[in-house]
Amino acid sequence: MADIFLMQTETEPAPIVARGVHKHYGPIRAVDGVDLDIRPGELFGLIGHNGAGKSTMFKMMLGLTPPTSGDIRIDGARVSGGDFRAVRRSVGYLPENVVLYDNLTGLETLHFFSRLKGVSAAENHRVLERVGLGHAARRRVREYSKGMRQRLGFAQALLGKPRFLFLDEPTTGLDPEAIRGFYAILRQLRSEGVTMVITSHILAEIQERVDRLAIMTAGKIQACGTVQALREQMALPLRIDIRADAEHLDAVRTALGQLPVSAIEAHAGHIAMQCRREAKMAVIEALAQDGRVRDLTVREPSLEDVFFGFSD
Repeated sequence: MADIFLMQTETEPAPIVARGVHKHYGPIRAVDGVDLDIRPGELFGLIGHNGAGKSTMFKMMLGLTPPTSGDIRIDGARVSGGDFRAVRRSVGYLPENVVLYDNLTGLETLHFFSRLKGVSAAENHRVLERVGLGHAARRRVREYSKGMRQRLGFAQALLGKPRFLFLDEPTTGLDPEAIRGFYAILRQLRSEGVTMVITSHILAEIQERVDRLAIMTAGKIQACGTVQALREQMALPLRIDIRADAEHLDAVRTALGQLPVSAIEAHAGHIAMQCRREAKMAVIEALAQDGRVRDLTVREPSLEDVFFGFSD
């Protein structure tokens, strides 16, 4: 499938740009001709099956591994060039598997990473408080739960107030409350102009949170755009659920045969059906005028539906 890009004119140049990027390991094409433009202050999602090339793309964007061919630039600096060293100081990274030193405390861990990054340690305790670890600042990391370790990894990514954040499966091990807190921080960072790239296997989690996303399959970008734009492009049907009293179910189901709907199923006072997007308003109007219909719900295709539509 040809690469699909749904772009808008921007007043600022894209701070993260990839052009014709390939990464080959012998005969394996881990990344196979990727083009991306990630906008200023955007929370951008990168999703795909295991082995789709997401982590390899991350490593190349971070300058950790060179592309076989192509060009990647962050803030105008080529990641393989000498001027990227200065830009790297403004980049934060949370890897999928966080490796920490068990004998250090949480605060000592941040002091260690501060020295590696060459940034002041003055704000380290405040950063721990921001990720919900202020109470555990002086506890040894070996006493941390998996979720606490993940939050500590996130804290190190925030050191030095980065302008770019790369987050690889960042909510692994977090409970629902911690996940909500994590995305609250991302919203704040976005309001401050931080540009972020995130990968996640939990599609329902990022569905309403990313500004745009790209779907990778076999090293290629299959589609890129907002979730809604990709839904419309795939022309996936909407799901409409209606409620009716039990004595009216059969009559309502028969009446539905006159409407442009399909896959009609009735059960326990509910009727579920599918509807093409372009027929939505006509179907809703007809249902609203049917006095036997007590309520209705319209459900958009999920990001999972979109993902499988493009990647299958």
